[in-house]
Amino acid sequence: MPMALDISRLNKVVVMRMHFKKNRHQHGFTLLEVLVALVIVGTALGASLRAIGSLTQNSADLRIAMMATWSAENRLTQIRLAREWPPLGQRGSDCPQGELVLRCEEDIFATPNPAFRRVQVTVVDTDGRKVLTLSQVVPNAI
Repeated sequence: MPMALDISRLNKVVVMRMHFKKNRHQHGFTLLEVLVALVIVGTALGASLRAIGSLTQNSADLRIAMMATWSAENRLTQIRLAREWPPLGQRGSDCPQGELVLRCEEDIFATPNPAFRRVQVTVVDTDGRKVLTLSQVVPNAI
């Protein structure tokens, strides 16, 4: 009988060792798995930052374009409401919108009908970049 006890004890020890080894290998991640996960997360964060930067730049450009549209429309409305008959040629004036400094450059052209002139307003930002060009035909109010 003592021999049977020793075998059962031996079986228990073997089973406990197998269980310990089995559990020891199932916990945690390997260094390679962690590095791969870090590369994936880093790539995703880099792409996200680039997208956010692009959205910010697009938002600023849209804001400038909207303000330039308002400036050009304001100048063309001033000419129309004043019933101005602008002289042929070029002229310019500052046309700021809020804290945004813009310049409106006007080109006045003759049309095939001498009773009309075409006024083209180009809005330029502080860097000299053309932001927008609008045009309208002005009748001679006389």
